[in-house]
Amino acid sequence: MKLYKWLGNEQETDTLKDNGWLILTSGSDAAAINEQGAPAGDKVESYEVLDQKGKLEDGAFAVFNNIPLTEEGRELFESRFQNRAGLVEKEPGFAAIRILRPLDSDTYVILTMWEDESAFTNWQSSQAYSHAHKKRGTSEGIDKRPNIFPRPSFVTTYSK
Repeated sequence: MKLYKWLGNEQETDTLKDNGWLILTSGSDAAAINEQGAPAGDKVESYEVLDQKGKLEDGAFAVFNNIPLTEEGRELFESRFQNRAGLVEKEPGFAAIRILRPLDSDTYVILTMWEDESAFTNWQSSQAYSHAHKKRGTSEGIDKRPNIFPRPSFVTTYSK
């Protein structure tokens, strides 16, 4: 399965909306996602869905955790996510998750959809979040492996 992501200005989203894309905004910036197919265009990023739970349209707040990886880090990263505990799915306000392998870049995306922003911030302070990230910063954490991350990860958020 594939997922397509478009980034641009909110004023440019009418055609995408008419073609079934889920439109998300942050100020005048916009993101659009689609699991059905992509129009031609240089603003569309393509991903293979490695894991998924829930329905994207059930959420109103989207979090894109963008994680650049070197070629040698991809297998280790994917292995970690294939063996994840899946506790996020049990959190109040959780709607969906997509683990996305890039098809034309080096940046993986962990997309989560939430009922609202407060559901996401509550998850960040939960025991489940602590458990999911317990190895971060330790010798077992992949964030301490050399040559895996060519640059820092970053988070972008949008709302319906």
